[in-house]
Amino acid sequence: MGRAYEVRKASIQKNGAAKTKIYTTYAKKLYLVGKRGGASLEGNSELKHLAAQAKREGVPADIIKRAIEKAAGIGGEDYTEVTYEGFGPGASTLIVKTLTDNVNRTVSLVREAFKKSANKQLGVTGSVTYMYDYLAIITFKGNDEEEVFNNLLEAGIEPIDIESENDEITVTLKPSDHNKAKDALEKCYPGIEYIFDEEGMFAKDKITLEGEDLEKFNLLLDFLNNIDDVTDVYHNVEL
Repeated sequence: MGRAYEVRKASIQKNGAAKTKIYTTYAKKLYLVGKRGGASLEGNSELKHLAAQAKREGVPADIIKRAIEKAAGIGGEDYTEVTYEGFGPGASTLIVKTLTDNVNRTVSLVREAFKKSANKQLGVTGSVTYMYDYLAIITFKGNDEEEVFNNLLEAGIEPIDIESENDEITVTLKPSDHNKAKDALEKCYPGIEYIFDEEGMFAKDKITLEGEDLEKFNLLLDFLNNIDDVTDVYHNVEL
């Protein structure tokens, strides 16, 4: 199995949030993307694809609609995207993405999670991210890699990697090509359904933790995922 599959597998294994938190996170993201690029699904490709992704994740239609309508209004919350880097038990590393309306509150909660669970501190900017790749990965039903590759090239997109396994095609892309690639695929394959669709940070190398280190790491993940402002936690631990 190739690198794209391993990266996809690593992402699937990352600790997930409860459904209620998923709803809140998508509502924030939809609002932010709508405010930034316009609240029209047809005029804002990023918003269109994010709304579709939220629907696939089970977010109720009324929550999606309210978030977009809110983005179309004047004023409202002013969310900021902030990323923190930290070192956990053993040789573990973590990247914590947040979406917050109060940075001081959020950094205090994230710092406390590292301290209380593993007696660890946050790292400085760049202390962890160099060990990760920032990628976009999408998977859908299909088996003709060459056809997909050629269709993407015709749209001006050069994938980092394409793999086919068990009648599923996984495409790894630069994040800047993410929405453009989906537009091209949806044009070539009407009705395409994404099995996996994520843009994020993926560890170049994975480690294994055991015993007390593993217990502390899992506790740290629980603390972080219980913080409302935390949207994603990426790490290098095989779970």
